Amino acid sequence: MLSPHRPFWDAALETQSRADWDALKLQLLQKHLLHAYHHSPFYRASFDAAGVHPEIVRSLDDIRLFPFINKSTLRERQLAVPPFGDLVAVPERDIVYISASSGSTGVPTASPFTAQDFDDWIDYEARQFWSSGLRPEDRYAHSLNFSLFVGGPCVLGAQKLGALSIHAGTVPSERLLAILRQFQVTAIWTTPSYAWYLGETAIKEGIDLRKDLSVRRIFVAGEPGGSIPETRQRIEDLWGASVYDYYGLSDIFGSCAGMCEEKDGLHWAEDHILVEVLDPDTNEPVPEGGRGELVLTTLKKTARPMIRFRTGDIVSFTSDPCACGRTSIRLQGIHGRLDDMLIIKGVNVFPSDVEAIARRDHELTGEYRLIVERENHLDRLTVEIERTAAATATDAELAGRFAHHLKAVTGVSAAVTILPPDTLPRATHKAKRVEDRRTGVWG
Repeated sequence: MLSPHRPFWDAALETQSRADWDALKLQLLQKHLLHAYHHSPFYRASFDAAGVHPEIVRSLDDIRLFPFINKSTLRERQLAVPPFGDLVAVPERDIVYISASSGSTGVPTASPFTAQDFDDWIDYEARQFWSSGLRPEDRYAHSLNFSLFVGGPCVLGAQKLGALSIHAGTVPSERLLAILRQFQVTAIWTTPSYAWYLGETAIKEGIDLRKDLSVRRIFVAGEPGGSIPETRQRIEDLWGASVYDYYGLSDIFGSCAGMCEEKDGLHWAEDHILVEVLDPDTNEPVPEGGRGELVLTTLKKTARPMIRFRTGDIVSFTSDPCACGRTSIRLQGIHGRLDDMLIIKGVNVFPSDVEAIARRDHELTGEYRLIVERENHLDRLTVEIERTAAATATDAELAGRFAHHLKAVTGVSAAVTILPPDTLPRATHKAKRVEDRRTGVWG
């Protein structure tokens, strides 16, 4: 077992030079593309149709010669070749686990794992937990859905590093609070909106979050909020605990990036997944630090390789050194999704942009909803936000202040409606922030 005082899970890997990272990724990529080509009927046909072959890859930039896939590809191929689709590159007897996400069609999209795939994933989760300060002496409650959700097995990473792990799942809030209290849990993982909801629920039940509970670390994922400093600070102030943002997706594995104790971006699993950040319109790479669509290529997952998977997530990255000593690239923010992005009078607006403003004003609860309508061929944005019970400003003052900040940050003017506390619905999983009432907008 690692010493609790040791800063790294795998020091040689986590602190290697950028040149060594790139050499490792190239070696893994070349091997992985060959595996996909020779063992997946889909990839062989796709690469042949595009006139590319794995043997042409001489640099990481050569990945741009290969065709994209997306969520629709996964659904279509799974329906065409049930039950797992022909992107799969191993015999079914080698598949030991599947996660699944329903998506918009309601048809579960399976993500298969071999035993080695699964072990690699859990080892990375342990590495990530360790970087966030989780240690063998912690009591950890995993408060994510276990029902086919790829975030469920991440709890095994906490167990691997030696923490006492409670597989809580999505039990009712009152029961989860009872678990946290009974076992004096020191760390939990949930969504940002649920972390806020759970804290509010505890206070309403008369629980003092600092005195009655022992939660000192909260890992969050599933929404952009954990990478919004204002949101993270509000949750930390509520709980008296440190909040660490994680990012994952069901189509590869649970969490692919997470904050270290410096909380300066999310360290990426570079030895598992190759990153591209592309302009969604031109498919050209954006400059480092610029916002673009996250496109991912697996480097080790043999059951179902994912080659140039368009996630639809809008992100930004940096390769600047982190004060923690880790040298992996870091997500600077998950700013939203292409399908959540609003275009208001030609300006791109993400809910995360609005959330940062809502959380900054402590006379607002931080809960908000965006309503978009079309009037006389023009788009109209209304932002509904709640005042706190202790707010001293008038509704007009709060609305004017918020509208001013929104205009300054996004360039968009909006009508602002101030609501009483507890008016907007609280999320017990992912918060729904946008209500688009326009019809026929996208053609």
